[in-house]
Amino acid sequence: MNNIIFGPIHSRRFGKSLGVDLSPGKKQCNFDCLYCELDPAKTMVGQDEVLSVEEIIDAIKKGLQEHQDIDFLTITANGEPTLYPHLSELIDEINKIKGHTKTLILSNAASIDDPKVQDALLKLDEVKLSLDCATQKCLKKLDRSHLGIDVEHIKAGMLTFKKRYKGPLVIEILIVKTLNDSQEEIAKLNEFLLKLRPTRIDIGTIDRPPAFDVKPVSYEELLKISHLFDSSLPVYIASRKKTDASPESYSYEEILETLSKRPLTQEDIEVLFDEESQKRVENLLHKHKIKLVETNGVKFYKKV
Repeated sequence: MNNIIFGPIHSRRFGKSLGVDLSPGKKQCNFDCLYCELDPAKTMVGQDEVLSVEEIIDAIKKGLQEHQDIDFLTITANGEPTLYPHLSELIDEINKIKGHTKTLILSNAASIDDPKVQDALLKLDEVKLSLDCATQKCLKKLDRSHLGIDVEHIKAGMLTFKKRYKGPLVIEILIVKTLNDSQEEIAKLNEFLLKLRPTRIDIGTIDRPPAFDVKPVSYEELLKISHLFDSSLPVYIASRKKTDASPESYSYEEILETLSKRPLTQEDIEVLFDEESQKRVENLLHKHKIKLVETNGVKFYKKV
């Protein structure tokens, strides 16, 4: 089945990535998120349409032969990849053939409290887990989780996994207007993320047509939300939605004040600062008043 492999996809954060879809035939997921671009489907606890490890490995081998400069093999699914019953064995087989290519999984984290799932993910180079909600009410409403999935178990599972895992752990939060953008919900996420201390936190919003009539937030709103997180957390605004705002003039003091609240990426600076202000940023860099810090492939400007 050649639709197991898709891409390559170019990403600022993960370079050139080849996708590995563990459920190419249909959506198989334990969430039915309101913002999902796939059609709504009944949630499930395990796949009922299962590919063999051999079939997936054959497809990966062909993909790697065709594209020899891949940075990442990204394990994903039309749904949730950790529902694949042979995940641990599959990762072992991928590790035998991947060469210099790194491995990454994109998971909704619903089963991260399962020791078997953790054992499998420990064998990957990078792990990216979603956490749209820090409360059960939000999880049920926005992610529409399968019966029995508890946000407290997800959070406990993440904390246990973080202690065990040596690679970069990235958390992804997708912000949806009126559903998880309240100060209360962000405060709960912030409180938990201060305990978890992931390598990076990507916050974004809807940028593909969703299955349900839910709305994205603007870049400006994402920026405001990023300021609600503790400034010690490495928050990256990952949304591809462009801003309507015009770049503004920032004095040296205003630049330093802004960066003390939240480190900014080059993309943020290009959106927010006019040309003169961008030159001031470079001057502050030369004078060592600010510094560039790289966090898992993303460069941040930070106050010294």
